[in-house]
Amino acid sequence: MPATVQRRRFPAEYRLRIVKQADACKQPGELGALLRREGLYSSLLTNWRRQREQGALRDLRDRRPGPKPRPVDPRVKQLEAENARLQRKLQRADTIMTLQKNSRARRRRPTCWTRNS
Repeated sequence: MPATVQRRRFPAEYRLRIVKQADACKQPGELGALLRREGLYSSLLTNWRRQREQGALRDLRDRRPGPKPRPVDPRVKQLEAENARLQRKLQRADTIMTLQKNSRARRRRPTCWTRNS
């Protein structure tokens, strides 16, 4: 069973370096030698030059692999802030109720240590 071939990936730094080297080629045959040496097709070079002109290669340098962060909806932030505020309010109310229960329980028990006979 033959091994599966993986598609080659080229980092943005490598692409920029190759495009700069290709731009520096002035003599006939230099560009072809560069492409053969690197094992690239001329169509890749054309695409990379187009990406460079559009500024896409510069942006790719700063990209990190993995899922893209989703923009947070302002309404979600507002609801999270309101939720946090209500949680604090609930915690305060719960504390007050606990204190009130404890004070009522203390009033029912005799506070005097001597026995009434």
